[in-house]
Amino acid sequence: MKNIAKDVYQISLFPRDAINCYLIEDVLIDAGIRTSASKILKSIKGKSVTQHVLTHAHADHQGSSKVICETLNIPLLSSEPEKEFAENGNVITEYPNPNHIISKFQKNFWAGKGHPVYKTLKEGDKIGEFIVIETPGHSRGHLSFFREKDGVLIVGDVMTNMNLLTTKVGLHEPPSLFTTDQETNRKSIQKLASLKPKILCFGHGPVLFNNGQLEEFIKRTNKTINTNLQVL
Repeated sequence: MKNIAKDVYQISLFPRDAINCYLIEDVLIDAGIRTSASKILKSIKGKSVTQHVLTHAHADHQGSSKVICETLNIPLLSSEPEKEFAENGNVITEYPNPNHIISKFQKNFWAGKGHPVYKTLKEGDKIGEFIVIETPGHSRGHLSFFREKDGVLIVGDVMTNMNLLTTKVGLHEPPSLFTTDQETNRKSIQKLASLKPKILCFGHGPVLFNNGQLEEFIKRTNKTINTNLQVL
């Protein structure tokens, strides 16, 4: 477990930070895949953890949620649109192509069983000192979390900081295969960028201490969108 900022810890669950969850203050954000529970529990041993929150209910974020909540006897929280998937475990239902071989693999080997959601979160709610930011697009009810005093942003999968095929580090939009609405997600990217975050914590890829990389990514993304519109 790596200390990122005051009371913020990254738990890297795969090599090269390919899948991450985070402990922010006393709240566990996301829970990897179904085999991640033992590593998460070992990492947070000795820490006070009172709640478990999902950025979204995809297989690589809710996989160990049930085990974590039951082991620690803590409540599960999500957004209202993600509640159904968090509770029934049908986490690939809203993928654009749930019948794709990778989608089926995630369902069969990564997804965990559902667990009751104690409370739903919405824009402006607080998780400790972090404010809830609604960032739909990658999933219908995706949430991010921002602490204004030091600019720490829990991004989730609105962006990734690695190419998921090559694992090369760098900012990317999330893969279209797993993204419900790419245009809506791009608006969420802009929304997060407007917060001017200083430290970005991703579901996939290493933590980014922003030194202009986010702003450069926004310029590239906007240029790509404008080019595509001209072609149309």
